[in-house]
Amino acid sequence: MTQAPATTKATRRRHDREIVMLAVPAFGALVAEPLFVMADSAIVGHLGTAQLAGLGVASALLTTAVSVFVFLAYATTAAVARRVGAGDLQAAIRQGMDGIWLALLIGSTVIAVVLPAAPALVGLFGSSNTAAPYATTYLRISSLGIPAMLIVLAATGVLRGLQNTKTPLYVAITGFIANGVLNLGLVYGADLGIAGSAWGTVIAQWGMAAVYLVVVVRGARRHGASLRPDSTGIRASAQAGAPLLVRTLSLRAILLIATAVAARLGDADIAAHQIILSLWSLLAFALDAIAIAGQAIIGRYLGADDPQGARAACRRMVQWGIAVGVVFGFLLIVSRPLFLPLFTSDSTVKDTALPALIMVALSQPICGVVFVLDGVLMGAGDGPYLAGAMLVTLAVFAPVALLVPALGAGLTALWGAMTLMMTVRMLTLLLRTRSGHWVVTGATR
Repeated sequence: MTQAPATTKATRRRHDREIVMLAVPAFGALVAEPLFVMADSAIVGHLGTAQLAGLGVASALLTTAVSVFVFLAYATTAAVARRVGAGDLQAAIRQGMDGIWLALLIGSTVIAVVLPAAPALVGLFGSSNTAAPYATTYLRISSLGIPAMLIVLAATGVLRGLQNTKTPLYVAITGFIANGVLNLGLVYGADLGIAGSAWGTVIAQWGMAAVYLVVVVRGARRHGASLRPDSTGIRASAQAGAPLLVRTLSLRAILLIATAVAARLGDADIAAHQIILSLWSLLAFALDAIAIAGQAIIGRYLGADDPQGARAACRRMVQWGIAVGVVFGFLLIVSRPLFLPLFTSDSTVKDTALPALIMVALSQPICGVVFVLDGVLMGAGDGPYLAGAMLVTLAVFAPVALLVPALGAGLTALWGAMTLMMTVRMLTLLLRTRSGHWVVTGATR
């Protein structure tokens, strides 16, 4: 009777150590990409308003082009972790190489589309005549770094699957520093203007990709894994990633609808919405770090034919998600009058944002559960269910959000719709995890 609690406590401590060891470095790596954009904005901002506006448009297009392919990291993490759990490191790294080759193919295709279409893509954003040329220049040059960014995604997935999130953190920090130094030197030292910023970022991105490739290639040689492209493996990686692409596109559609609705509410509302969305996204990075730990840990347990271990890890990570969400919600409520002045001095914007932030704060425990279970099901390779669940969520959210301006409601109501969206996601994910259908053991799903 006395042994069970001790065993449970020991198991929880082991899970806690694993979650912290994987999640903390993952969070640092996740924050690196927004820091790249912030550094570029700070440097280009001193060139002039038109240049900064052009950078804003180009960055939005580039971020979208890369973020829709985030499945390269997620699907690769799950597949590699399963093989690690099965004790087959050679197959794990071979799976990772297939993901990297797929990233290179997708990246090359995106370049072929973006280079000639850059002016038209910039025009879709309604850029001014003064900003459009800068946006086109930055977009064309920066598109050359898209294959590198996608290789980084896939290689990051490989290392996460191998239970290694420290190397991506080190590479991200080094890349951030190199990006800043290169941008300063090329923008001002070489007097290349916004083109210098684009070239600096491209060089930093390819440098990061090169480091990842060295690490993965060394691992492949150590374990006797082939480096050659394998059409069957690449197709399998694409098939595993396709449902996650649907999931990601559905989520992007939700965020775009929310921004479009906020814009209809008025200038103060859209300004407040952008502030809140930035904070919401920052908190999402921390919760996503736990989800990344979940992908790696769950994949490993299932690959090792340990369904009980997978379920126990899932329960513990949900507890972590709820606890972190409660802390974030409390901090938001307490500190909201303090940090809003950092974003705006407009009293109307602050008054609009304050009640909406309470809604965001109250939803954080829900967000914690959603992000964790999202990671659990990704780690289990349950992509088709995630795609279907997100389509259902989009179908619920869209009409509710579009009713907000029609009913004369404001930003708080819009973020109420966002909370409804997260609640629907939570319910669909809880139904799946409690059903047990996600628990499929073995080296492959």
